[in-house]
Amino acid sequence: MPRSKNKVASHRRRKKVLKLAKGYWGSRSKVYTIAKNSVEKGLVHAYRDRKLKKRTFRQLWIVRINAAARENGTTYSKLIDSMNKKGVEINRKVLASLAVENPAAFTELVKFSNN
Repeated sequence: MPRSKNKVASHRRRKKVLKLAKGYWGSRSKVYTIAKNSVEKGLVHAYRDRKLKKRTFRQLWIVRINAAARENGTTYSKLIDSMNKKGVEINRKVLASLAVENPAAFTELVKFSNN
């Protein structure tokens, strides 16, 4: 009995990998075996960096809140502590956007939480 190689599925699998590798430099986008390695590595980085992105943005928000808090005569940790004690439930993303886009509202928030 002749050996079956399933050419249709193999061809589609290779096309899928080469499509994902489109835009890579040189043989990384042309040669299947090299493209496969590049695509796998890229997908690993993408998975990892989706998690890192959340960390990075939280750090950015904290830096922005701290800078705005120091302009208002307090620190980030004192501000967050006083807001928790007052029961103000605004997340860091919203606080950071307030600090950048509407400093007057942020100042009022700081005054309210410090009283």
